Amino acid sequence: MTNTVKAAHQKELFGHPVGLYILFLTEMWERFSYYGMRGILVLYLTAQTVGDNPGLGWLDAEALSLYGWYTMLVYVASIPGGIIADKIIGQKRAVMIGGLLLVAGHGILSIEEYWAFYTGLALIICGVGMLKPNISTLVGGLYKQGDERRDKGFSIFYIGINVGAALASLVVAVVADSYGWHAGFGLAAIGMVLGQAVYMAGQKYIVHVGNKPLKTMEKKEEDVSIGQIFKTQFSSKMPLAVTLVLSITSSLVAYQFIENQKLAYIIFFLFLSLVVGMMVTIYGDLKSKVEKDRYIVLLLSFIIVIVFWGAFEQAGGLMNLYAENRTNRMFLGYEIPAAVFQFFNPFYIILFAVPVANFWLWWKNKGKEASSLFKMANGVIIMGLGFVFMVFASMQYEKIGESAMYWLALAYLFHTIGELCASPVALSFITKLAPVKYGALMMGVYFAATGLGNKVAGLIGESASKAGELTIFSGITIFCVIFGILVISLLKPLKRLTHKAEDLRESTYDEETEGFELADN
Repeated sequence: MTNTVKAAHQKELFGHPVGLYILFLTEMWERFSYYGMRGILVLYLTAQTVGDNPGLGWLDAEALSLYGWYTMLVYVASIPGGIIADKIIGQKRAVMIGGLLLVAGHGILSIEEYWAFYTGLALIICGVGMLKPNISTLVGGLYKQGDERRDKGFSIFYIGINVGAALASLVVAVVADSYGWHAGFGLAAIGMVLGQAVYMAGQKYIVHVGNKPLKTMEKKEEDVSIGQIFKTQFSSKMPLAVTLVLSITSSLVAYQFIENQKLAYIIFFLFLSLVVGMMVTIYGDLKSKVEKDRYIVLLLSFIIVIVFWGAFEQAGGLMNLYAENRTNRMFLGYEIPAAVFQFFNPFYIILFAVPVANFWLWWKNKGKEASSLFKMANGVIIMGLGFVFMVFASMQYEKIGESAMYWLALAYLFHTIGELCASPVALSFITKLAPVKYGALMMGVYFAATGLGNKVAGLIGESASKAGELTIFSGITIFCVIFGILVISLLKPLKRLTHKAEDLRESTYDEETEGFELADN
C-alpha cells in the first residue's frame, strides 16, 4: 500500500481548493483598502484646510469631478490590465504586480503632500487595473471544466469582497474621523499590505493557475487583436468617417464650451470616438443576421450599464457629501462619521443576495417574464426609486435645516435591491450575446461602459452645486424610471433580436450567483 501525498495546490479545505481561500483573503483586503479610501476621498477633498481634521478645501463640484475621473479610470485600466495578463505575463504575476502597486499607492496617499496625493491615485488606478480583472480568472482556474463546485466557489470569493467593503466602511471611516484623513489612508494601506502578504505566502496553493501564456506558432482563427480592429477601422470608409466626424465634433465642443479641464475632456472624447468607431467596425465584420441582431441588443445593454452606474455611483460622491453636510448624524450622543453610511450597501448585499436570487427563481418557475433585460430594467427602476428617499431628505433639509439618517438607509436599501437585480445578470447576458471571436473584447468594452457610468455619476454630482440636490435627486428618479419602463416596453422586439440566446447558450457565469459588489463586477 502506497501513501500518496498531495501537492499543496491539490489540497482542499471545506471541500474547496486551499487556493480559493488565499484569493478570498487577498481580495477581501484589497477591497478593504479600495473602498476604505473611496469612502473618505471626496470628504477629504472638500474638508476645510483648517480645523481639527483639515483637508484640501476643494469645492464640492471640483471634488466630484476628480471622483468621476478617478472611478472611471479604475475601470478603464482593467482593459490593458487584462490584455497584459492574457498576452504577456499571466494572471498570477499580474495580480502580484497590481498588489505591489496598490501597496505603494495607498502608502503614498498617507503622506500629506500634493505630489503624494496624485501619485498615490495614479498608482492605485494602475494597481486595480492589473489586479481586479485577473484575480477572478484565477478563481475560475482552480476548478476543472464542469466542476459543480465552481459556482459555490465564486459565491465564497464574492463574500470576501463585500466583507472587505463593509469592514472598510466602518473601520477606515472611524479612524479617518478620529485621527485624521491620512490615518484613514494609512489604514487602507495596511489592509493592502495584509492582502499582499497573504497572496505572496500562498503562492504554492495557486502554482498551477494563471501562469505566463505559452507562445505558439499556430494562430487561432477566432483570435482577433485590437490592432487588427483599428487597422480595419481606419481603412474602411464607414468606421473611419464615424470616428473622424465624432472626434472632430466632440473636440470642438469640448474646446468651445467646456471651461475647465479642456485637454482632459478632449482626450476623453477622442477615446469615446475610437470606441464608437470600433463598434461600427465590428458590426460591419459580422456575417450573419443573427450575430448582427444580437450585437444591437448588446450595445443597448451597454447603455443600461452606463445609466445604472451613472446613478448608483452617487453613493461615494454626492450622497457621501450629503451625509456629511446635510444629515443629522447624532446617535446616542455620538456623531457618526459620514463615510460609515457606505456600510449599508455591502451589508444589504450580504443580507439580501440570496432572497433576491430566490425571488427571481420563484418568479421564473411561475412562468413569469424573467429575462436578463427584464431584470436589468427593473434593477434600474428600483435603484432610481431609491432616490425618492433622497428627495424626501432634501425637502426635510429645506424645511428644518437638516435631514434624518433613515432617508440614507432607505435609499441605499433600494439601490442595493436594484443592484442585485441588474448587476449579477449583466455580465452573464453580455457573454451570451457577444460574437464568439469578439468575446474577450466585449468584456473590455463592458468595463469601459462601467467606467463611463462612473464618469457620468461625477458629472451629475458636479451639477448639484448649481441645480441643487433636490433637483438632481428628482431628475435621477424620473430618468431612471422612464428609462427602465422604456426598456420593458421594448422587451418583445429586443428579445426577438436575441434569437433565444439565453435559451441556446450556456454562460460561464451563473446568473444568480455571479459576483456583484458596490460598483464593480
